[in-house]
Amino acid sequence: MAMQTGSQKGAISNINVTPMVDVMLVLLIIFIVITPMLTKGISVDRVKARNPASMAPADKDDACVVAITRDGKVYLGKAQSPPAELGPKIKDMISNKLDKTVYVNSDSRAKYGLVVDVVDNIRTAGVDQIGLLTEKVEEGSRSATTAAAAPAQ
Repeated sequence: MAMQTGSQKGAISNINVTPMVDVMLVLLIIFIVITPMLTKGISVDRVKARNPASMAPADKDDACVVAITRDGKVYLGKAQSPPAELGPKIKDMISNKLDKTVYVNSDSRAKYGLVVDVVDNIRTAGVDQIGLLTEKVEEGSRSATTAAAAPAQ
């Protein structure tokens, strides 16, 4: 039983995992870079409140959210819309829904008159439940978490 060295080459039974690890690391980096870009809706600096009510349905994909930015732009979902055209568009959006609540996501520095105008135009669509989205202020720390004000009746 002598061993032969070097004269016969057989199949290598080791698996080379280095290319697989390289591909997985590239995919991980892509997901880390892309994930922050997938934020839902228009980002605004919300008003801070101490005792807001939780409104989890506002985070759903089919929720009717009107955003008001500090520079006076109004968005229905992700599309910019003038306040005067909100009524018919919202009426069409909520006609087939059971939950007919419309959520207003306003910037804290938006003009109060514009916010009132948007709420009035939402009311013209026949909406009785309007939720004002805010951020909850933590008493012990400076951090804020997402919450919402009680729906307007």
